[in-house]
Amino acid sequence: MSTLSRAVFILGFATLLGACATSGPKFSEASARHAEGRDPETARVYLYRTALHGAAVQPEVKVNGTVVGRAVPNGYFYVDQTPGPCEITTTTEVERKLTLTLDKAQVRYVRLNLSFGFFVGHVYPELIDEELALKEIQDLRFTGQ
Repeated sequence: MSTLSRAVFILGFATLLGACATSGPKFSEASARHAEGRDPETARVYLYRTALHGAAVQPEVKVNGTVVGRAVPNGYFYVDQTPGPCEITTTTEVERKLTLTLDKAQVRYVRLNLSFGFFVGHVYPELIDEELALKEIQDLRFTGQ
């Protein structure tokens, strides 16, 4: 098998694995369930990735230094946090960071974007306003626990 054929096979296999990883319920089907039993003293951050390109790049996502999920293409998950400063990081070749402040009962949306790096793609967090995020996240599948 040539090097090019091997690379195409690996990328295809990684894409297939990425597609399998997003088999949870769609946001549009599960968002009401996510709200059930939510602590009103906490803030919620939805993290999502829309792009399928670069499917093999699925770095861990950390919130305040704790791993909370992976940047899976066409997937989303959420984390509840105490109000205050919040740092969201992803690491591939380099660490990408987003810092924001959360208020009690607030809901924020962070899109995990892919940019091209020297060896591999970089996934970086970007704060998105609620109106746009709710349009983008509707068909994405839950990848959290």
